[in-house]
Amino acid sequence: MLDLPSSLPLLALPLRLPPPPMNFNSNDLGLSGEGRGSTSLAATKSKALPWLPNPSNLDGYVGANGFDPLGISNYFPTDYLVESELKHGRICQLAWLGYVAVDLGARIYPLPDSMQGVTSATAHDPAVAFGSMGNMFIWMALFEMVGWIGVSQMLQGSGRAPGDFGFGKQFLEGKSEAQINDMKLKEVVHCRAAMLAFSGVVTQSVLYDKGFPYF
Repeated sequence: MLDLPSSLPLLALPLRLPPPPMNFNSNDLGLSGEGRGSTSLAATKSKALPWLPNPSNLDGYVGANGFDPLGISNYFPTDYLVESELKHGRICQLAWLGYVAVDLGARIYPLPDSMQGVTSATAHDPAVAFGSMGNMFIWMALFEMVGWIGVSQMLQGSGRAPGDFGFGKQFLEGKSEAQINDMKLKEVVHCRAAMLAFSGVVTQSVLYDKGFPYF
């Protein structure tokens, strides 16, 4: 038997491994192209943000481009998120129109003295003093309570489509599914544009203190 000095490093000793079994397959170690590691690297990427994985919870929804950098769809029902987007977008379409119309001179008469000469940017405080904002709050609260019935039923699986209150559906009669989806896409695009547009006109009107077109 070979007598080795105790100071010889262990790593210097030759290491022999037993030969692999005859039925050995590299797939057993996950080294093939179909292994789990390669699947994660080749995961579908977001269309809007190609450096991020595709948020699969948005797949199948009209207007979904994979934009969810914060992963919000992982924590909230997607139907609820789509409902929120459509709701905010529809309000902003009306808000943009109303904001610009007031600055172009549109008024509802009789007009109280406290509202004379106001612009969209300066109307808030006089409206609060007159009581208009309180009335608006009450009506909006009622609309919210009634609207929540449909949203709640949708979240419980009623089959209601997000944002569907039955308004204007007669214009979709006789159209194919592709045509209906095209109309839905147009609404989503307009909603998103309106949210940006309303933010823009409010910011511009306050920064430059000018009426339409706010520069």
